[in-house]
Amino acid sequence: MTARNTAPAIDVVDARALIANNPDTLIVDVRTPGEFETAHVPGSINLPLDQVDTHLGRIVEDAGGRMLLMCQSGGRATQACTRLAAAGLTGATVINGGMNAWIAAGGPVERGRQRWGLERQVRLVAGGIVLLSIVISSWLPEARFVAGFIGAGLTFAALTNTCAMGMLLARLPYNRGSGGDVDAALARLNAPGRRA
Repeated sequence: MTARNTAPAIDVVDARALIANNPDTLIVDVRTPGEFETAHVPGSINLPLDQVDTHLGRIVEDAGGRMLLMCQSGGRATQACTRLAAAGLTGATVINGGMNAWIAAGGPVERGRQRWGLERQVRLVAGGIVLLSIVISSWLPEARFVAGFIGAGLTFAALTNTCAMGMLLARLPYNRGSGGDVDAALARLNAPGRRA
């Protein structure tokens, strides 16, 4: 049995109040640049989850003020928060429900070129592979093992709150978008007026 993650979290209503009352609060969006380009909270920065480990030391060293972590639904932000806390960063909090909850609560959003979210892409690819392997198994019975492998992978992803397929899809050019300037995002962590 896997231990439950206990990353500090805040709901959207409280997050919006915190941002309104504390202008040094920074929202760090850990989705892919493509997802960020599609819709993001005004003033937030994009630091994709796949870059957090690479820049962990700099993030911990440069982070000033209060940091709210956001992704599409909360899973990736929770992973980022756990990694940052393990590296010694305090003051990072996950926005419960991510962009899904933010939009549902009527939070302000800047929209750009529309793309499918990473979670939707994973469902399409995993479902497509399972469907294709079942169809092919009519001629090649061993193909059913591919469907079983994908099912096992999805089960493992749910139990560990990680997704190897999602991490691979995040690297595709489609998900990189026109943004993704990690250095600019990291520079904003230590912007004047953000030091606690």
